[in-house]
Amino acid sequence: MSFSVKHLPLSSRHSLIIILVTALSLLAFTFNDSVSDFLVYHRDLIAQGQLWRLLTGHFFHTNGYHLLLNLAALFMLWALHGNFYLPIRYILLFLCSALVCSFGLYFFSPSITQYVGLSGVLHGVFIWGALMDIKNKEKTGYLLFVGVCLKIAHEQFYGASNDVSNLIEANVAIDAHLWGAIGGLSFFLLTCIPLFNLKNNKAAIK
Repeated sequence: MSFSVKHLPLSSRHSLIIILVTALSLLAFTFNDSVSDFLVYHRDLIAQGQLWRLLTGHFFHTNGYHLLLNLAALFMLWALHGNFYLPIRYILLFLCSALVCSFGLYFFSPSITQYVGLSGVLHGVFIWGALMDIKNKEKTGYLLFVGVCLKIAHEQFYGASNDVSNLIEANVAIDAHLWGAIGGLSFFLLTCIPLFNLKNNKAAIK
């Protein structure tokens, strides 16, 4: 797989959605003090019906380092798999990863009362992109898929790096990575592996 500029997915249909996510994250960071109390993931307030936090909280970050790490990962994944990033597809992937991540935290990780950051969603995007590579017969997809699965498993057994926690001035929500990845996997299964092959079914009926 080549990473030269000429092979980057620079067309607007592949890159505008990444620019949008970046812009929303920068806006959230810029106006953090004014709007974060109303928009970040907060378990108790979600329980009171403020469901928009399940989505909006992902655009906020603990500090500038956290934001830069996530934006760097966002663009790295775009460089790897941006040729698959059609606007509607990416929006649905983002929503699926974000909501599965948030609901996973809410129902299965009650100790996490607050969460911010794109990392959960990005793990979903990573899983989906690796599987799309595999689907399109790119051998590197297998390496990427195994690599991200091993990373998630390592975090679940041994926790996250202390260096990263110190850098972002917060505990790394490793469960968000797990649930975000499950969201990306779910989106791939729902959209790329249909339960019924209509063409074969029609042939069988004839």
